[in-house]
Amino acid sequence: MKIGNVAPDNNVFLAPMAGITDKVFRTICREMGCGLAYSEMVSAKGMHYNSKNTVRLLEVEQTERPCAVQIFGHEPDIMADMARRLNDYEDIDIIDINMGCPAPKIVKNGEGSALTLDPELAGRIINAVASASRKPVTVKFRKGFDNSHLNALEIACIAEENGAAAITVHGRTREQYYSGKADWDIIKAVKESVNIPVIGNGDIFTPLDAKKMLEYTGCDAVMIGRGAQGNPFLFERTVHYLETGILLPEPSWEDRLNMAERHMDMLADYKGEVIGIREMRKHMGWYIKGLPHSAEMRVKINAASKREAMRSLIEYMRDIIRDGV
Repeated sequence: MKIGNVAPDNNVFLAPMAGITDKVFRTICREMGCGLAYSEMVSAKGMHYNSKNTVRLLEVEQTERPCAVQIFGHEPDIMADMARRLNDYEDIDIIDINMGCPAPKIVKNGEGSALTLDPELAGRIINAVASASRKPVTVKFRKGFDNSHLNALEIACIAEENGAAAITVHGRTREQYYSGKADWDIIKAVKESVNIPVIGNGDIFTPLDAKKMLEYTGCDAVMIGRGAQGNPFLFERTVHYLETGILLPEPSWEDRLNMAERHMDMLADYKGEVIGIREMRKHMGWYIKGLPHSAEMRVKINAASKREAMRSLIEYMRDIIRDGV
């Protein structure tokens, strides 16, 4: 498939996740076979006012490409200004507009999933960004805001009409957040209603899930979010399964801990020990989910503030596995 003039390596993508899909995690997932990685949400207003923290979120390595950066905001002119600025970022290949984030502080500002409550404004934003950008523009949105506003089909058509090169549909409403079951029927309906590529998102936790979504909905690609947390191996296993029909074995606990240690070192090197180890705590919790004594270990992980303290905990967990405790 192609998104505008961009050809992803395959049709298994990493979803944008705030506080998770930073440069380090994107790099790991790309190494594990992810076809296209999306950044964390980046504030258009933050970029407009030259926020240093915002600018850092736009750092992309050549090895990550192709890479999409997701932007959010509710003012068409400011969103367009960010798109124009991103034209000069050679390592960023795609601009994605966030119209699906359910976070209260984002929705309260009329951004993220709140934009789907105002289809006319949503269209103006998409048009403004697509007109200003030399890169393909995509849009990510949900089934609807709530059960009284199930307008994914309308938003999909508006996105296509206003210049979107592809769209991503998450099969849940904003009201659901991440609870319940994702509705793949809406992804199927959207795919049948537009001519641009459709990326399906929601409840992809195994290679079999990815295959089922592709076959059931007819979507062009699948996007993995929570399923990749603590499990970047899922990309390699999914791509291999889709290409060969052969299901690779689950990663061993040793594999998981080795990846966790590498992830920790990369984060500490990139963000500094204090911030890197603090941010690594949640990743460690995901990497060890299901490990014997994991609840006890999470308490110790959340108290760790130094790289070597975290490394000692990883080694302790290796001992647990070797001893079969």
